[in-house]
Amino acid sequence: MKPTTVTSAAAIKTAKAALLTGMLLALAPGVVLGAPIAKKGTTPYVTHFIFRPLHSIDIPGLGTATALEAVGTTQNMKGEEMLDKMSAQCTALSVDSGDKKYIDGACVLADKDGDKIFSTFDTRDKDKSQADMNCGTHIITGGTGKYEGITGSEPFACIAMPALAGPGGYTAMDIPHNTTWEIK
Repeated sequence: MKPTTVTSAAAIKTAKAALLTGMLLALAPGVVLGAPIAKKGTTPYVTHFIFRPLHSIDIPGLGTATALEAVGTTQNMKGEEMLDKMSAQCTALSVDSGDKKYIDGACVLADKDGDKIFSTFDTRDKDKSQADMNCGTHIITGGTGKYEGITGSEPFACIAMPALAGPGGYTAMDIPHNTTWEIK
């Protein structure tokens, strides 16, 4: 007498799910990890920003201080992955009083995986060796995920865009950066 095999639909479904899960786990390291990120480099990129004034103190004849938020996206000018297609958000203070005219602040860039790079910036800190990057310098102070341990310097330029339509005092600006960075 031949042995009979009774296979239920639930058992077949469970076996298929286990097989699919095993295949996904075998393939996942290549998909999740992707190409390793370089440990150092020089990267030219542009951030396309929209600036929104949050709060302002304006005393005619004495000075203005404005808290700003800037949001935008990055574009690597060599077409490489580093610093490309990242979201950018900055908070800044713009001061204009007598001979004091500057903007200081901090920014975070986030990539599609949610990994972040944090930097501070100062428009009074200019890299004289890069005359075309004459608007200030970002200092990269750290990162998360694949950017953990990143440091660097980002001299930048400021390219004003046409005024934005509508109320609210919003402005646009392209900000090219020439970033030298290292992940330790």
